[in-house]
Amino acid sequence: MNRNSIKTSAIILALLSVSLLSVQWVTRQQAEPLTGQRLSEKVNLALRRTAHYLLAASGDTTSRIPPVQQVGDSIWLIRLERPFNYDTLPELLSASFEVHGIDANYNVAVLDCKDGEVQLGYNFLDFLLEKEVPCGGRELESGCYNLQVTFVPPNPQKGPLWVLISGGVLALLAIGGWWWTKQQIPPSPIASPAEVADPGVLQFGNSSLDPANLILFVNGIQHQLTYREAKLLQLFLSHSNLLLEREFILKSVWEDEGIIVGRSLDVFVSRLRKLLKADNAVQIATVHGVGYRLEVG
Repeated sequence: MNRNSIKTSAIILALLSVSLLSVQWVTRQQAEPLTGQRLSEKVNLALRRTAHYLLAASGDTTSRIPPVQQVGDSIWLIRLERPFNYDTLPELLSASFEVHGIDANYNVAVLDCKDGEVQLGYNFLDFLLEKEVPCGGRELESGCYNLQVTFVPPNPQKGPLWVLISGGVLALLAIGGWWWTKQQIPPSPIASPAEVADPGVLQFGNSSLDPANLILFVNGIQHQLTYREAKLLQLFLSHSNLLLEREFILKSVWEDEGIIVGRSLDVFVSRLRKLLKADNAVQIATVHGVGYRLEVG
């Protein structure tokens, strides 16, 4: 079996696993709904557990955890007086609900305590299927936040189990037909970025940046960058292993906007770090109070 066949088989198996997982999850939703006092107690304990670990991860193991408030039939929130690492929230909250036997779809919103505006948020299915959520890599400013969870009741009229199962079967049959067809056509060789001698592509560590097309390759995996992300990374690469002061970076990357927002730099560096995490030969180091340095081994 050639490499393409192995990759295609892996994709089919992954999609089959996701389909089976979705069917299993919907089945549990219809079989054992949680309501009333039972659900309230479990959500209360789960949110307190989540708040404890969020604060502990931020170095706070002494602050009192406030009571969980139920503000609607299916809405609960807990107040956190200090910022927390948003990237750790989905896994912690999912684990807490699993510990307390809560298996339902839900929306998560991080609200500003002062005006109630949504700062960050996601739906549980984002995490279930993708293992990541929108707004990942964003950092919360110092302040007070309400962590709000809203449970979404199952709607059998819109999504009966047999529709999900039949849809999954049809999808798998379509994928199987596509895979069989591909076996009949010899694959054309496609050169990888490392095999193409393009002077515009910047090589570093086990990665490469194509600034003209806003494409970053990390260990052979392609990522589409925004204009500002590509410009920031290109600046780091032109000064690799050198310390760049924040003011210099902001002026070089953001000056054309007419407004320089210091917070933007931290958000974009966090995003690039996440993309480059798979390359052990590269890291963006922080020099507190000064700036950043792209270290290439």
